[in-house]
Amino acid sequence: MFKQIFEITVMNLQNLPSRLGSSLVIVVGIAGVVGVLVAILAMAVGFTATLNRGGASDRAIILRGGTSTGELTSNIDTRRMMYVRTLEGIELFSGEVYMVADIPKRATGSPSNLVIRGLEQDGFLLRPEVHIVEGRNFVPGRNELIAGRNASAIFQGIDLGATVDLRRSEWTVVGIFEAEGSAYESELWVDMPTAQSAFRRLGAISSIRIKVSDPARIESLAAEFAENPQVDLSITSEEEFFRSQSAGLATVINTFGYGVAAVMAIGAVFAALNTMYAAVISRTVEIATLRALGFGATPVVISVMIEAIVLATLGGLLGAAIAYVGFNGYTASTLNQAAFSQVAFDFAVTAQLIRNGIGWALGLGFIGGLFPAIRAASLPITLALRGE
Repeated sequence: MFKQIFEITVMNLQNLPSRLGSSLVIVVGIAGVVGVLVAILAMAVGFTATLNRGGASDRAIILRGGTSTGELTSNIDTRRMMYVRTLEGIELFSGEVYMVADIPKRATGSPSNLVIRGLEQDGFLLRPEVHIVEGRNFVPGRNELIAGRNASAIFQGIDLGATVDLRRSEWTVVGIFEAEGSAYESELWVDMPTAQSAFRRLGAISSIRIKVSDPARIESLAAEFAENPQVDLSITSEEEFFRSQSAGLATVINTFGYGVAAVMAIGAVFAALNTMYAAVISRTVEIATLRALGFGATPVVISVMIEAIVLATLGGLLGAAIAYVGFNGYTASTLNQAAFSQVAFDFAVTAQLIRNGIGWALGLGFIGGLFPAIRAASLPITLALRGE
């Protein structure tokens, strides 16, 4: 049986050039499904990776308790900030002010939310991944700012040496920084006390970033805060915080991507069915002759299935290649609803996405080849030999 399968399959594949046009219908259709699926999901992967790069297991973010779900809605007074400073197990501490300003985008000219983060000097020690790549760091006490690489690239006027109007106060861009591709690169950073004065936030901050001596200390601090309602603070590891920030949009993108791919897949399956049925019908006499010579029905079914799967695999590889060449590393920006700000990120066509795409292609090829294969094996030999 295996010999028969091999012989029929080789014959079918050798005859593909004579059916090049119809075969390309399957390849191109499935390539479109896989390409669109991988490209859309690469957006979700890239967005999630950008946010997750900003987290570390030994760093945590402290927000006001109750309804505060992000830095923008959190408000911590000086008394609570001083209380946190006295806690044991904290190696580095940075009180931070988080705001957004409407700045026009370079591409469209329409205003969009850009994060302004006021931080203390220990905020830089907390984030060793942050490096100034152009210019210098801001001087505490001055209206100076440093801009993330993506913020400078996307928003108008965020250029080294430029003066920017932020909430009715003027700031000078003195440096551009990178942060290993994290969401911090979509922010403007300023001196925290200066930001409090300029933006009328005296006596209050948005969040506290800490570095702990032991990651387990984050859980114990969470228990301490929960046991004392008067503290009214919540603490989350950076890793967990950024995962929660990316979860909502990533789910929407994934749902949309699979939905679009499913609709396209229906069309690709019908194209594969039509093509494989046409191939079977055009080879009715050939298949009947093989059956008359002693070839079994099972080898015929399997050979037709293999042909469909080979064509689907070629389509899957083509679609994955198009998605990788066209979108991997492509920079885009979107509104992060959790932070109410624009985040720039790079599409990431990963090996896992390519494997998923090829898996979809194989599934479509299997469905598209199954019924024509059964049709080929069930043809009555006598009628088929007469071409009926």
